[in-house]
Amino acid sequence: MSDRKIPAPRVLPESLAYWQAADEGRLLLKKCRACDRLHHYPRDICPHCLSDDTVWVDAAGTGSVYSFSTMGKGEAAYTLALVTLDEGVTLMTNLVDAAPKDFAIGQRVKVVFKPSEGGHAVAMFSPF
Repeated sequence: MSDRKIPAPRVLPESLAYWQAADEGRLLLKKCRACDRLHHYPRDICPHCLSDDTVWVDAAGTGSVYSFSTMGKGEAAYTLALVTLDEGVTLMTNLVDAAPKDFAIGQRVKVVFKPSEGGHAVAMFSPF
């Protein structure tokens, strides 16, 4: 994974705080004050109740692998995954810092931030 170039994320005004926090090594989620539910990918409108009363909250950055798939072969291989955070939100990400054969469904993982090409850091997950 270390040689794989990570494209810079597309940053929209409503997600800028998320990317700035990632640059600081923090994972943010959005929480709706109307229905009290968390969501990811961060957006201003709650996908659960459609309220615009949302706030940023820090995530612990730990969770479990829900599902994953390794793309490519050899040194070019990378692993896409769905990770369910301890807060209950599931997000699409990459699994890094271990060989693809070493990942397993249910495995505990923690957030790590990898630099992108000319943009903000990107949250990915590695084994404990």
